[in-house]
Amino acid sequence: MKPLRLLSLVLLSLSFSLSPAFPQEGDPAASDPEEKPRYSRKEPSRDGTGKVYLGREMAQVVGHGAVRWLERPEREREELPGKVIDNLELKPTDVVADIGAGSGYFTFRMAPEVPEGKVLAVDIQQEMLDYIESRKKETGHDNVETLLGRIDDTKLPEGEVDAVLMVDAYHEFSHPWEMMVSIVKGLKPGGRVILLEYRGEDPTVAIKPLHKMTQRQVIKEMKVVGLEHVETRDFLPSQHFMVFRKPPEAP
Repeated sequence: MKPLRLLSLVLLSLSFSLSPAFPQEGDPAASDPEEKPRYSRKEPSRDGTGKVYLGREMAQVVGHGAVRWLERPEREREELPGKVIDNLELKPTDVVADIGAGSGYFTFRMAPEVPEGKVLAVDIQQEMLDYIESRKKETGHDNVETLLGRIDDTKLPEGEVDAVLMVDAYHEFSHPWEMMVSIVKGLKPGGRVILLEYRGEDPTVAIKPLHKMTQRQVIKEMKVVGLEHVETRDFLPSQHFMVFRKPPEAP
């Protein structure tokens, strides 16, 4: 197996850093002693945290030291970012959020698509946001804004976002329910969530199991926060391109 493929087993997603593994004081999951906890625990797997949500153990994460890996030229062939951008079907006036933006790999590909809107690059690692700010000066994309989130809150402005993109990030969230609630809150009625994850159904996808997700599992987790599954487009070599929508009637 090529070294690059071996490295891919570690996964390219930097997304959000690990929090304490289980509900802490002030955590919504722990605020009501009579409420069944959203998360359970198990003996951690080799690449897992031991924290379980709806039957899925959360994966360990990759940190800000992976910028070079995220910007590797091979991503053009492995992940077809140009086709991803085309399939986002963004409007020039859209406000789109790149959650777990990392190095801004997709942030700066989306920016030209929304010249009258903006891209919110969200990450909880300030180092990543500093990197994006430096690239913003180099590229001149003034419609890119960085936003420092938390492990349980994206800090998106309420009801202002047309679309949210998450690329190989969601499976590493330490607080997936809280994060998705904050995303739904940030979406406009009818707003979309586009979620890319390596196909967990496919054993030939050479990514560690906890860094992949099945379509069935993703749909289950999105349904819990009120998102409707619109479609899954399987045009990518190894990933699902899944589209969800906030109901137009939702407050």
